[in-house]
Amino acid sequence: MSGTTAFRRRYGASPLHLLLVLASFALAAYAGVRLLKGDTLGVALWFVGAALLHDLVLLPLYAVTDRAVQRLFARGAEAGEGPARPSVNYVRVPLFVSGLLLLVWWPLILRRVDTYTAATGLPADGFLGRWLLITAALLVGSAVVLLVRSRHGSAPRRRAARRERRARKAAR
Repeated sequence: MSGTTAFRRRYGASPLHLLLVLASFALAAYAGVRLLKGDTLGVALWFVGAALLHDLVLLPLYAVTDRAVQRLFARGAEAGEGPARPSVNYVRVPLFVSGLLLLVWWPLILRRVDTYTAATGLPADGFLGRWLLITAALLVGSAVVLLVRSRHGSAPRRRAARRERRARKAAR
């Protein structure tokens, strides 16, 4: 047994994978040290607060919302239209992208930055409207893709049902 095979059997992946994992840990440690150098207590409180907000408020909120959307899209599958399709992803993906944009730009969207105009020379208004437009465009685009795919996917079923009706008429 060669050294690489023994390493792979013990570690489970290639040496390159281990090197990349160690490099990512080193980068995270460097960022953590730099981050905690300024306001250690404030950063620690922010992390604890973010974890509590996520686990106690946001996780139950989006879990219940996801279940509701799944049930909404599962109604068609229960009616005998075939197996459940991943239609819920047409709601999940645009809302995830919208939430990610909100997470990144929330100070500007909620107008919580007073020094933005002084620092950049750009107006700070309009971010809420643009974010809402982007969210609406993402949802509309996703709905169009869902409609096109469901229409395209239902065409073979309609043809098969038509053939079955013709076969029944011919058999009479």
